[in-house]
Amino acid sequence: MGVRLTAGVTRGEPLGFWFEGRELLAYPGESVAAALLAAGVRTFRRSVGGEPRGYYCGMGVCYECRVRIDGRANQRACMTAVQPGMRVEVQQDQSAQGEPRG
Repeated sequence: MGVRLTAGVTRGEPLGFWFEGRELLAYPGESVAAALLAAGVRTFRRSVGGEPRGYYCGMGVCYECRVRIDGRANQRACMTAVQPGMRVEVQQDQSAQGEPRG
């Protein structure tokens, strides 16, 4: 279940973006990570071994929140502002040989 703070917050009009084929709503200025968390999404990528990874540091240092955005891999969800119509996907990390494991 997702949670978005509402008390005392003024926001612009919501905008739609896509995550794994379903449309989610975000607000101008929100990061992809904030919008995913508000929608209840906790897994942003899978490690080489198949373990779920998601939001961790929130400031672009740990790289745990990497997702695929509009076909581009390794985009940090915590550092990327949501844009109308963007397409975000869970990323499957690959081994040094280029093959997903797990």
